[in-house]
Amino acid sequence: MDSLWDGEMESFDLDDTEVLILKVSGAIRAYDGICPHQSFSLVEGQLEDGVLTCRAHGWEFDALTGTSINPRGNALTRYDHQIEEGIIRVRPCIPTRSAAKAR
Repeated sequence: MDSLWDGEMESFDLDDTEVLILKVSGAIRAYDGICPHQSFSLVEGQLEDGVLTCRAHGWEFDALTGTSINPRGNALTRYDHQIEEGIIRVRPCIPTRSAAKAR
């Protein structure tokens, strides 16, 4: 995906789900595009120095891992993806039973 520069993000609709694609430190990541706090679109926030910040209430996430920084204890849902001929193909992660119980 050559059109996405380092430090940029875009959102796309995948089966009625907003997916956030971002590029940080040369790595592409794909997450659920909605903040788990109050369901605001994360693409309207900021991506700076590897930190994704929701515009609504300032929740911060590590852009490489999806783990929340402030407040701690939350995480964005990550999507598996592949880049083929410059196209990002996204597939939702399906949690296993043990992972689902841990939430």
